[in-house]
Amino acid sequence: MPLTGELLIGQSARRGTNGEVFGSDAASGEKLRPGFGGATLDDLEQAATLAASAFRPYRETSLEARAKFLEAIAQNILDIGDELIERCVNESGLPRGRIEGERGRTVGQLRLFANVVRDGGFIGARIDPAMPDRTPLPRPDIRLRQIGVGPVAVFGASNFPLAFSVAGGDTASALAAGCPVIVKAHSAHPGTSELVGRAVQRAVKECGMPEGTFSLLFDSGRSIGQGLVADHRIKAAGFTGSRAGGTALMKIAAARPEPIPVYAEMSSINPVLLFPGALAARGEAIGKAFVGALTLGAGQFCTNPGLILAVDGDGLEGFVEGAKAALASAPAATMLTPGIHKAYCEGVSRLKSHSQVQMLGEGTVGERFQGQAALFDTTAGDFLKHPELQEEVFGSSSLLVRCKDEDELGKVLDKLEGQLTIALHLEASDFEAARRFMPILEEKAGRVLVNGFGTGVEVGHAMVHGGPYPATSDGRTTSVGSLAITRFLRPVSYQDVPGDLLPPALSDDNPFGIQRKMDGR
Repeated sequence: MPLTGELLIGQSARRGTNGEVFGSDAASGEKLRPGFGGATLDDLEQAATLAASAFRPYRETSLEARAKFLEAIAQNILDIGDELIERCVNESGLPRGRIEGERGRTVGQLRLFANVVRDGGFIGARIDPAMPDRTPLPRPDIRLRQIGVGPVAVFGASNFPLAFSVAGGDTASALAAGCPVIVKAHSAHPGTSELVGRAVQRAVKECGMPEGTFSLLFDSGRSIGQGLVADHRIKAAGFTGSRAGGTALMKIAAARPEPIPVYAEMSSINPVLLFPGALAARGEAIGKAFVGALTLGAGQFCTNPGLILAVDGDGLEGFVEGAKAALASAPAATMLTPGIHKAYCEGVSRLKSHSQVQMLGEGTVGERFQGQAALFDTTAGDFLKHPELQEEVFGSSSLLVRCKDEDELGKVLDKLEGQLTIALHLEASDFEAARRFMPILEEKAGRVLVNGFGTGVEVGHAMVHGGPYPATSDGRTTSVGSLAITRFLRPVSYQDVPGDLLPPALSDDNPFGIQRKMDGR
């Protein structure tokens, strides 16, 4: 499929006239063709108008039709074949195996939400039958369902060009909820975005969905991204990126005459707690495994382990020696963009020059745009005095914080910002100490895991990929797993509405065949 660099607005494709966006070869920095025309505010206006027109008919499509639509998107992505993999590898610098795996995850997410739609449980149907003879007052007939909130703006992420991008989790969950989607493509992978965008556009036509169910816009600056969140027809936004970018969108959304939620995943350093029993039993092995997690994907995961917490002592030295040995042979890896590489190098340089931080080890030196892994060391006292040490360095860099005892470890945990994940490495002898900290860990993170690292997020029904601010803008939700659909739904009650006017999910004959809560049961 030849790339055209065109905007996809409903079923049309046309060249944007507001500047140009070029992808670049992540390894060399060379510009990739074609250029992609940036959208104008008129283009945004047309996309938003189409999305608003599509919303009412799309949200009332049958569950089976919507499920088949999501499955058609998945199949169309697979049908692109190697062209998608090759372009994505070039634009992201990620290895082929990683991209193939991410394509599988993207397709799997779409199919998961197809099953969620078919099941119908997301509708949350509840019926409290009328009780006309109740005293002292009769009860009316009251029925409830969840409906889509309206058109959703989705921002493609730099670090997951497929799974958190044009047809990624935000798009899949919004479409599943019955919400049209307008995607603002990430400038780092425009070619990948067009290929996937055309797969979605094709599925809209094949499945007979309203034209405005999907649009894809490229932005040569910031006007389109900001304009999308400000547009009165957009009712929610999904974003994965920097804290600065997420908070900027949150401010725009909050300042609207009708404020809307921005579900932003932004910043997390994903602490790893090392307990004495685990360190004594397998400290060196944990150190080696840690480096594997740290350097996976050049450290460009939202769940990368950027902070290690442990009580100082002999056991900790085994971890340090194992980590240093593994780090010494860890190859540098190409980062997603020259800009991300530059920011990573600046972050590492800040830690190297910090008066209260020591370097423990580095990976091998890389070529241009490759990130060199690094591990640093400080004390809990200095960590508590210098809040800048909590700042995320996006890449394969981590900081070990040595605590004098469990009380000091507790003080460090108290000062932590919100996190996506917190990992514990422990043995049975550590359970009592771990139990002491579990309440605070639950308050600080969306996912607590044992004897592993946060990298690797299972897409399922029990997964939470979220957490208190600044990990996300709203710690009550998740951006991964079937629960993500709830972000784009809201409840509506129907009181004494005649059966002929009720939506199918609430009618007496239950044509969708979904489970419903009847009078609380």
